Amino acid sequence: MKIAKVYVTLRESVVDPEGTAAKEALHKMGYNEVQNARFGRLIELELDGSTEDVEARVEAMCKDLLINRVIEDYRFDIEEA
Repeated sequence: MKIAKVYVTLRESVVDPEGTAAKEALHKMGYNEVQNARFGRLIELELDGSTEDVEARVEAMCKDLLINRVIEDYRFDIEEA
């Protein structure tokens, strides 16, 4: 069994209101070294198959359902379970 960890983030050109709010809150708390904050999400998938098959299937899943290709970027890692 393999575990795919898909990391999804907003593209750099897209405004991230959660990140902006977090950065401002951190500054108010005295963490002035924070220059920027961006939020994203992690999707974990458990899959059967060879590494090559799993990579191809995860790539297809991302493009078909898991991300919005207009505003989001993604990357993924495959690990042995």
